[in-house]
Amino acid sequence: MRLPALRAKIGEREFYVTALSFRQVVEHVESIDDNLYVSKTLSDLLQRSITSNKEGIAQYILNQPELFFNSLVLAVYDNYPEWHQIVVRTDNTEYLDIGLLEFPGPHKIFPIDGQHRVEGIKEALRRNPGLAEHQIGAIFIGHEHTLEGRKKTRRIFTTLNRYAKPVSLRDSIALDEDDIVAIVTRDLLEENLLFKGTRIVDALNKNIANNNTTAFTSIITLYQCTLEVYKEFRRSKDGKVPNKGGLEKLLKFRRDTTEIDEFKAYAASFWNAMASEIDAIKTFLSAKENPAMQFRNVEHGGHMLFRPAGLLPYVNAALRLKGETESYQDLFKRLNSLPYSLNAVPWLSVLWNGLEKKMITSSSRLVYLMTLWLADEAQLSPKEMKMLKESYASKLGIEEDVDTALAGIKGST
Repeated sequence: MRLPALRAKIGEREFYVTALSFRQVVEHVESIDDNLYVSKTLSDLLQRSITSNKEGIAQYILNQPELFFNSLVLAVYDNYPEWHQIVVRTDNTEYLDIGLLEFPGPHKIFPIDGQHRVEGIKEALRRNPGLAEHQIGAIFIGHEHTLEGRKKTRRIFTTLNRYAKPVSLRDSIALDEDDIVAIVTRDLLEENLLFKGTRIVDALNKNIANNNTTAFTSIITLYQCTLEVYKEFRRSKDGKVPNKGGLEKLLKFRRDTTEIDEFKAYAASFWNAMASEIDAIKTFLSAKENPAMQFRNVEHGGHMLFRPAGLLPYVNAALRLKGETESYQDLFKRLNSLPYSLNAVPWLSVLWNGLEKKMITSSSRLVYLMTLWLADEAQLSPKEMKMLKESYASKLGIEEDVDTALAGIKGST
């Protein structure tokens, strides 16, 4: 095997930058096996991790026309390749780091970074041999098959994986061109008045500071809520909500233009209905300055929909409450009469800690059940009603007669 390559150096280590065809990956790149560990248990542990991820990568290769990967980092030992330098001269300058990397005899190549990609490529090529000439970048380094050599190579392995930073949800929302919910979330940010400009918080987490007086919600909460709307959209099309695996597949590969446009309209109808029928949001949209001040503050908490911890479970409950023939407009007109003040029952001590003047963010399930119960008690199963009573009693420290406490909530609303 001969490969055109660039030679480079970092610290004391030389490395070579080139590309391999998928066929060459299959033919020449081995599994890690005992290259990093003498212990079979540790080798098997690493292989199980790799095997569990290869299917997703194989699916990506087989189904994504705009395919691209980071380069593999490959270690080589046993008859390390020969470097044939090619001198390139231009403008009185010589370039000495261009050449051919030749593997003249028996050699072993295994991945230090890119184990999942290697296994995914092999699986994809097994199913579709026509992908053989696709290429992936590769960086070759040397490896000594000794105790000390394994230590050095493991150090590279852990360094590459430890400092590899996963793409944050926030960045995925901004950049992902395959995830239909990210695509539609960006469209909402650009087109929907409820989320334009300072009416949305751009942050790495979903929380909003008490002193933010302009935002309705955070970009991550908008994505999470719109994801729930997408599940309902799929249910309306397929007759059932996609399971976890099915949803992951739907978000991994770009949907066709028709579905994207349909979901844009569906999501817009959901959020526009909420904005037009919920009094607090109408007031928020019509305010000239500091529109969120009265709906989110440190004194009394404000309005549950202006808090991510309240909005997401509320959206989930609203989607369940919607009748088959009911419009979102009629749904939110019906829900407008629910209690929303954080500093009063039922949300005091559930969503808002009135003594410490801070949000309670661990009540998502209870908020969801309470919203269902307030809007339509018949929606709750006996198991859910039992969970509601137990959770509410626990939050408020009620040791007995929780039914009376709940009856008091209904009476006050």
